[in-house]
Amino acid sequence: MFDLHGQVAVVTGATRGLGQAMALALAEAGADIALLARSASASTTKQMIEELGRRCEVILCDLADMNQVRHVMDQVDDAFGRVDILVNNGGIQRRSPAVQFPEEDWDDVLDVNLKTVFLLCQQAGRRMIAQGRGKIINIASVLSFQGGMTVPAYAAAKGGAVQLTKALANEWAALGINVNAIAPGYMDTEMNEALRQNESRNRQILERIPAGRWGNPDDLKGSVVFLASRASDYVHGHVLTVDGGWLGR
Repeated sequence: MFDLHGQVAVVTGATRGLGQAMALALAEAGADIALLARSASASTTKQMIEELGRRCEVILCDLADMNQVRHVMDQVDDAFGRVDILVNNGGIQRRSPAVQFPEEDWDDVLDVNLKTVFLLCQQAGRRMIAQGRGKIINIASVLSFQGGMTVPAYAAAKGGAVQLTKALANEWAALGINVNAIAPGYMDTEMNEALRQNESRNRQILERIPAGRWGNPDDLKGSVVFLASRASDYVHGHVLTVDGGWLGR
């Protein structure tokens, strides 16, 4: 039920970190991979996937450029002829106290972390509906449930991503399309480097995580394969938290 051979997965933000680990997990399960990346920097991930014996293509797309985003699935069609799985992982972060948060930063974060997610879901959804099957996995956050500090745009976008996931699931579940989300907790990635380096904040975070450690990218592998596979065929509109127990504390 977890076999993905013969399927094509589109993954954004797979140059490193969580996206790279999830792309590798899907390839390990048998899928061929289309990496949407702003530059050829995803070539390292491409090489790792090809070493697993799977096909991988890097398709250039700046997730902040809506004109590119609106047409990128046509390039996936040209390369692979189909889209079976979409993982919307790519995103950006901007930090500033709310009273000082620049409007430009707000627009940038909402565009990349929410509008682009919708546009990619919409494009993939059309193709999946036509073929009668598909899996969409949006990457949310524990900040989809909590407000966080000094990240108002990110919290708003990730909250929106969860509601978008549920809205699409309502429309597409009966058409054979599973739309779900994964909400990672505090992960040891480049985006969280500032928190890791803040001794006081790092200690506070660790004290609250029941698992007693930060997550790492490999912790998402099982979750993404489950939601991409036949094993989750009756799972719709769900947000799977992978947080070491953070939200349950």
